[in-house]
Amino acid sequence: MSLRSAVEEKLAGLKEQYASKYPMPELRIGGKTSALAIVQGGMGIGISLSKLAAAVAREGGIGVVAANGIGMLEDDYYDDPVGANVRALRRELREARRNSRGLIGVNIMVAGDCFHQLLDAAVEEKADILFLGAGLPIKGIPVRAIRESGVLVVPIVSSGRAARLIFKSWEKHYGDIPDGVVVEGPRAGGHLGFKPEQIDDPGYELERLVPEAVQALEEFEARWNRPLPVIAAGGIFTGADIYRFLRLGARGVQLATRFVATDECDADVRFKQAYLDCREEDIVIIQSPVGLPGRAIRGPFLEAIDRGVAPAFRCPSHCLESCGAKKARYCISEALDYARKGDLVNGFAFCGANAHRVEAIVPVRQLVAGLKQGFALAAFVSAMKTEVEKRAETLAALRDEYKTTLADARGRVQAGLRRFTEGQEARYRDEKARMHARLDQIRAEYRQVRERVRELSDELSALLNIEPSLSAI
Repeated sequence: MSLRSAVEEKLAGLKEQYASKYPMPELRIGGKTSALAIVQGGMGIGISLSKLAAAVAREGGIGVVAANGIGMLEDDYYDDPVGANVRALRRELREARRNSRGLIGVNIMVAGDCFHQLLDAAVEEKADILFLGAGLPIKGIPVRAIRESGVLVVPIVSSGRAARLIFKSWEKHYGDIPDGVVVEGPRAGGHLGFKPEQIDDPGYELERLVPEAVQALEEFEARWNRPLPVIAAGGIFTGADIYRFLRLGARGVQLATRFVATDECDADVRFKQAYLDCREEDIVIIQSPVGLPGRAIRGPFLEAIDRGVAPAFRCPSHCLESCGAKKARYCISEALDYARKGDLVNGFAFCGANAHRVEAIVPVRQLVAGLKQGFALAAFVSAMKTEVEKRAETLAALRDEYKTTLADARGRVQAGLRRFTEGQEARYRDEKARMHARLDQIRAEYRQVRERVRELSDELSALLNIEPSLSAI
């Protein structure tokens, strides 16, 4: 057996051993609960539709249909883009509902030209959760209709400050608040809510943004007496990542890149293959025609744009107010739609910062099982580290007690000897026996704790030695 096979076999055994002992927690949003703290990120222009959303929901996560550009699947999109978008969204939501009993959400761009029409359709179809990004969902939100339909609202933000602004505005204008937030860091895929110079700035990393968002929502949780979960997003890849961000205060995570490389992802297999084929250096930040930086896989299309070769394109709908398709020399929705259909000469794929780590296209069930096992293994390693630290503290305390008791025993022996000369031999013998008994007890406890620390340290070292294999879960 090769070393790699031996490591993988050992890791598989460990994952099975600890998956049931350290289960991934559920995610509660408003009055609804998903069995797993996993949200499948919404990927527009037809990447995450009913097939993927239903598959994720069946496994206990929250499946999400992305509304942005969803009408491009319709034959009449270029004649009636708004009507096509609404019609396609309704169809995909109903299809997802038919194929799962779990939670189904919708991702809608606030800055989109038909935001309100898509929002109304999602509410009428009674989607479980509205994930509202690409802008602040403050003005013209039909809160009463949303609540009457039993729909939850979770804005997507890039900072705790933005979350607080939205919640304060809802309180003032609607006498209500959203049900939680997704805080998305700069390692996410697609359009990013950060300036180019902030993307690699440690001050904007997700590990900082999550605690800030948690803190920003604390006053609203207290005032409204209800939990407001923060969902971490952007660069989360493994079960160990999920465990880490839950420890930072998030109550759930959102993953998108991992769900592209699944059998059920609605994109063409050639789109998925682009993730498998890309190297880290192929993942680049582009300046999108909509005026935002975006993360994508470099390919023939983007290389042609860089050379100044402008493709012919149609612009049926001014999707975003900030769109500058003419200046950029291409329509990003059209380019992404080509890529969705597998044409990576006339289009390109958006992706997250970890797309180069994708190794295979797998069923959603297998991916989710691996994430759960990775989470469990990370939780076990953390628990073991904590136990080692506690045992080490006990060991140090016993060592100190031994020294103190020994010094005390010597003092009592000297005192006993003096008393012995005064005729108190029996009392001296009893005192000496008690002190020796306590010293023997301390020695025994010391040996037991030392042996346990050695066992834990050896097991922990073995786990840490296979840490590179955790990238697969």
